[in-house]
Amino acid sequence: MDGQQEQTQSTPTDAQQPEEHSLLWRLEHHLVRRVSSGFLVLVPALITVWILYFVFFFVDGFFRPWVKGTPYLDFTGIGVIITLLVFYIIGSFFSGRRSQALQDAVLSRIPVVRGIYGVARQATESIYSPAGHHFSRVVYVEWPRIGVIAMGFVMGRFDPNASGGNPLVAVYIPTVPNPTSGMLAFFPVEEITETDITVQDAMKTVFSGGIVLPEMGPHPGLQTSTRVEEGLDG
Repeated sequence: MDGQQEQTQSTPTDAQQPEEHSLLWRLEHHLVRRVSSGFLVLVPALITVWILYFVFFFVDGFFRPWVKGTPYLDFTGIGVIITLLVFYIIGSFFSGRRSQALQDAVLSRIPVVRGIYGVARQATESIYSPAGHHFSRVVYVEWPRIGVIAMGFVMGRFDPNASGGNPLVAVYIPTVPNPTSGMLAFFPVEEITETDITVQDAMKTVFSGGIVLPEMGPHPGLQTSTRVEEGLDG
């Protein structure tokens, strides 16, 4: 009788253990999700604020000693104002394609300067131009081997009359998470799978390393995908 009473008393305790474990698991899962979301939101914002803070005081500290002690001009931020004025004056006098072409012609002929100037010019244009400005649309291609599907951006195509053969499509395959580096490959028209993904959504996927995925639709496999050859002049 005593053994039966012990078994009867122990049964509710054993039944409560899975519920307690489930409650702890849900609590832990909830905390991990919320902390991860806060990390993803807060860290990029803090990095952005830190960079802006560093740039502001670096620029301000560079020009502020020039007006140190001058009435009404010696205050925090005067260096940034002077920098903006310098950019405005230079932009007013040297704006336009002719001025830019003259600058390129002069600086690109100096042996050592042309290498530094070329890299700086490309970096500045990549920052100034909006992401995906030169991309016409997003496609799927088999890269780097048959059976592996990669997402690429169409840059243009070869004129079949000029190339003397079948038309080739220039596809830029970006490197994750930095789309400024990647591979440029040329594919026949029939090996391009068209998508409805916008360039902006594709850029979000590249920048996030695949965390943010667009609506990709059906799997772009070779046997189930539809090859679209229209609109390649994009």
